[in-house]
Amino acid sequence: MLAKRCCGSAPGAGLASELQRLTFLPVSVRTLHGSAAAAQQPAEDVSGKEKPTAAEPQVRHDAGDEGARKNYDEGYIAPHPGSTNTQGHEVSADGSYMLMHPVYTKEYVLSIAPRHKKPASAMEWTGYWTVTAMRKSFDLATGYRPDRWMSAPKWLTRILFLETVAGVPGMVGGMLRHMRSLRTMKRDHGWIHTLLEEAENERMHLLTFLSLKNKNNLFFRTMVIGGQGVFFALYMLFYSLSARHCHAFVGYLEEEAVKTYTHLLKQIDAGELPEWAEKEAPVIARNYWKLPPNATLRDVILAVRADEACHSHVNHTFSQLKLTDDNPFSGKGSELVA
Repeated sequence: MLAKRCCGSAPGAGLASELQRLTFLPVSVRTLHGSAAAAQQPAEDVSGKEKPTAAEPQVRHDAGDEGARKNYDEGYIAPHPGSTNTQGHEVSADGSYMLMHPVYTKEYVLSIAPRHKKPASAMEWTGYWTVTAMRKSFDLATGYRPDRWMSAPKWLTRILFLETVAGVPGMVGGMLRHMRSLRTMKRDHGWIHTLLEEAENERMHLLTFLSLKNKNNLFFRTMVIGGQGVFFALYMLFYSLSARHCHAFVGYLEEEAVKTYTHLLKQIDAGELPEWAEKEAPVIARNYWKLPPNATLRDVILAVRADEACHSHVNHTFSQLKLTDDNPFSGKGSELVA
């Protein structure tokens, strides 16, 4: 969702060396205490690009000097906003935002491509098919097809609606874990910050695209209120029952977001959205992602897509952890993780 970044470095040489061995999928994430390990299944690259038959790419949770300038298509996942800085990005430290936020390199955002984590358990299959059903229903209702171009107003309406919902999971998860910590009088192990950072990041996506639209009609506002209310209530219910199922669901949901923004970028690059191709990036976006003064809306969409790729990885990882495991993306020692 804030001045440091997405799947990142954790302290301690032992932990750092352990995390550097992790691949995107499978990922064996050890908690900061060195306890429970969680494995994820191999990821399938659905970008359509031919990949070299080399060793499986490594995710650099702690890039260090060896991880300088690693790209997404090479297996590098930008460190989580709650983590310490890596060579993959710069640190934003101007204090303009309360929560930490992403600052990407040009090379990294251009390397992002759709990826898919193949479901390997009932929990993951449930999340995958739920997302698939929701996406197909929404696409049918809105007339969206991945093999067709859309006009700029239709793209903007679609993005605005989806981003009003996308900020719900992180806020609900953070809120419920916060209340659980108070109720049980125990530590949260660092999850709350990461979830709230995700929620704010999605809200900033919404505010960025809202700056492109002067007015939303009553029907659209009604749909937003209804969609948010229903989704908030259902997600809170299911998160209370099984947080791991919900994180798996969000992991697959964010995979779809990466696909959608990739489709949008292809349309812009094909010259089918001339009004967006060279449009100046909104001020709010330039400040948030620390974009250069000459940044365009295309640069903003590249950053948004990188955020979604990060959220997918983080939630797929969370779905493999126990509620009491330390957050591997906190970037702090276990004695500092509250």
